[in-house]
Amino acid sequence: MRVSTSAMHTAALNGIMERNAALVKTQSQIASGKRIETPADDPSGAVRALDLDRALAESQQFGRNADVATSRLSLDEQSLADVTSLLQRVRDLTVQGANATVDQAGRQAIATELKSRLEQLVGIANRKDGTGEYLYSGYATLTQPFSTVGNTVQYAGDQGVRTLQTSPTQSIADGHNGFQVFQQVAQGNGTFFTGAAAANTGTGIIDTGNVTNPTAWVPGSYTLQFTTPTAWQVVDSTSTVVASGAYSTGAAIAFNGVQVTVTGAPAAGDEFTIATSGNEDMFTTLNKLITTLGRPGVTPADKAQFSTEMGATLTQLDSALDHTSGLRAEVGARLSILDDAQSTRADRELDLTTSVSQLRDLDYATAITQLNVQMAGLQAAQSSYTKLSQLSLFNYL
Repeated sequence: MRVSTSAMHTAALNGIMERNAALVKTQSQIASGKRIETPADDPSGAVRALDLDRALAESQQFGRNADVATSRLSLDEQSLADVTSLLQRVRDLTVQGANATVDQAGRQAIATELKSRLEQLVGIANRKDGTGEYLYSGYATLTQPFSTVGNTVQYAGDQGVRTLQTSPTQSIADGHNGFQVFQQVAQGNGTFFTGAAAANTGTGIIDTGNVTNPTAWVPGSYTLQFTTPTAWQVVDSTSTVVASGAYSTGAAIAFNGVQVTVTGAPAAGDEFTIATSGNEDMFTTLNKLITTLGRPGVTPADKAQFSTEMGATLTQLDSALDHTSGLRAEVGARLSILDDAQSTRADRELDLTTSVSQLRDLDYATAITQLNVQMAGLQAAQSSYTKLSQLSLFNYL
């Protein structure tokens, strides 16, 4: 086989260029610290690295979502703690106001403080987070949820609750809406509530009652009527008598799996309401209490009405405190879940980062060794070509 001079020169130059290109590539990898600079460097490795990058970015987004949820839930928990403290203070004032030794001026002073407490409660209900969004307006986070109109507090938010995805399989609510927190407080003992008719002339006082047999309770509206000062009957909404008996102060009056107690001396024709519990918002409870404390109790019948209403208010405040405590427990559980998820997410992100690094990052020791070998090879090729380029028949002759 004959090898021409031009072919020999071309082959030598190509070898030098290939070695120079390999040397430049290694130098670029060392400068960047990356083994894979383009997909051509390692096609399968580049695809795998991109998949890991997507998984890492997704996990980091879940982390940001969790941070937002944690921030709002922490604000929610603090607000609920403030509501608890406020309700406890209102309860203390209610106990104080119900004391028979407190005169009308003292009750008026308590009512004045309660008005301030009501304004404070509305302020808590209208709190915002760090981004200026309302905590308790549901999905309508830019709408002020509560406003005072006359003697009532109205809710302008919705009943939605925002959720944030914190993992591929888990979403978590970032708080509560105002309807849940402030308006869904069960009336009375949670099964039924009691009240005295405003037209009563006797001194009978009814308690909030209790359930003795839940399966026997038939939800509805009932009226406890005193046909004489010593005889009672309970009628339903159709005026059908469901129970009756003789009255003695403090004795239980039982029907349909529930019982109530009336103390004092009711007059013939006096009536008391026993009805299935609905919901009563906290603002209404405070407004009723303020009205009750501001109403002068002149006659014995007025005082009996006052005692009935104050007893019902204490029960309602206890229900509100239990309700708030349950919501705080929910928030605590969600924060605990977020903490656990954060730990799991951190471990996963570390594994992903390590895997990406193993695929994409450069082994400097190996690369520098390779660079030295390539440099020596290039120098040898250049030296060899220098000698080869001087070979010719004329030089030989």
